[in-house]
Order: sequence, then structure tokens, then C-alpha cells
Amino acid sequence: MALNIKQFINVAGLVRDLKSFNFSVYGQWFGYINIFLCVALGIANLFHVSAVIVFGIIAIVQGLVILFVEVPFLLRICPLSDNFIAFIKRFETNGKRTLFYVGMAAVQWCSLAVMATSLIAVAIGLTISAASYGVAFFKHQQFQGTSVIKSPADDDFPHEAVVREML
Repeated sequence: MALNIKQFINVAGLVRDLKSFNFSVYGQWFGYINIFLCVALGIANLFHVSAVIVFGIIAIVQGLVILFVEVPFLLRICPLSDNFIAFIKRFETNGKRTLFYVGMAAVQWCSLAVMATSLIAVAIGLTISAASYGVAFFKHQQFQGTSVIKSPADDDFPHEAVVREML
């Protein structure tokens, strides 16, 4: 039995998230997309010969910070300073995440003053996340994590025999 990535994805949870109309879930999904956008486009903009390099570096840092905000499990397994962990734990509500994403989007929108680059995609993605969390905040929706990846406690999660076979 070969190990397949589909075994780790909770399709029923994915459909349930889409039908929930809970905008905090949508904000979290766009946050995941923003991680990739920030890191990839930040690296891509390091090759300009202008001040855009600074915004590229900022985008990479933003991607890493978003990673810890959206995947809090990493705070437990990565060796981080107590100050950084306390900073990340501030963003546990929809309202605070809205402000967090608005601030980061504003920084990337300012990169357009230097030069129009692909960082506009980062700014748009961060703005969409901010809008999603903002709608969830104003609709008084509870912050809810997404359930796309199966939990090891699920009955149909691939157990160690399957992982051992893969290795």
C-alpha cells in the first residue's frame, strides 16, 4: 500500500469549511496562500537593483511571521524566544488578525511607491486576508481553525505501519 498525500487531506472537512460561510476560515486559507506568495515573490524581488530589495526582504519576513500566526503548532516545536511567542499569541482573535494583516498589506502597498513589481500580488493577498478577518469580526463570527489536514486522532489517519512502509 503506497502512501498518498490524499490520505492526509480531510476532504469532508474541506467541503464543510467552504459551506460554513465563516470568514475567519477564509482568512486563514488566504493566510496559507500568503505564506507562499510572500516567500516566493520576496525572493523574486531580491534581484532588482533598487529599493524594492528592502520590500522583498520584508515580504520574506512577513511570510515567516504569517507561518507562525496561522500554524500555531509550530510555536511548540520550534525553538523561539519568549518575546516572539508572546508577540504571535496576540493575534488569536479576528479583530487582531485584521489589524495584523492591514498593517502588513500597507507595507507592501508602499512598495508601489518605489516600483511596480510582483509584490502587488502580496499586497492584494494580504488585503484579502485582512478583509476576510474583518468581515468575520464585524459579523461576530467565532475564530475557527480549518480542518483540511487530518488529525492523527482520526480513525482513517495513516498509521505508523503505512509510514514505515513508505520509508
